[in-house]
Amino acid sequence: MRVSFEVNGEKVSADNVWPGESLLYVLRERLGLPGSKNACEQGECGSCTVYFDGETACSCMIAAGQAEGRRVRTVEGLAEGRGKGADERPLGAVQEAFVEAGAVQCGFCTPGLLVQTDDLLERTVGAGEGAPDDAQIREALAGNLCRCTGYEKIIDAVHLAAERRAGAGSGS
Repeated sequence: MRVSFEVNGEKVSADNVWPGESLLYVLRERLGLPGSKNACEQGECGSCTVYFDGETACSCMIAAGQAEGRRVRTVEGLAEGRGKGADERPLGAVQEAFVEAGAVQCGFCTPGLLVQTDDLLERTVGAGEGAPDDAQIREALAGNLCRCTGYEKIIDAVHLAAERRAGAGSGS
């Protein structure tokens, strides 16, 4: 079957999609967007988290056919300019904060953490509620497993990104 949907603001189509194929597989293998990682294939680790019609979801648990006519935003879409590929585009603020805070180690969990962090900051800082506290951050990222960092640098990165987003919103 053919599946047509929007990815990072661009209309795309994937041909010869078989019924059991996941959105994750289509993104990575058919559309050349390898940012979302294939780790558990059971929706448990969060490495494949994407925005699906504006809500975060594990793309490994979404059948590709469910994406027909929908909007998907991947970790590549967090880069400045938010187009399909991020190879030549500068990193987005959340991505930069993770690099600067040393929250990126093996990188397998990073894409999902970035998407969840972006979502958290949209719901807090972006909604005028202020920066999230540690408890809010831990709750928002609870579905994302990391085996390398011990989470402290990840939490530091979220605080840094929140601080910058709040500063950008206030005109500073």
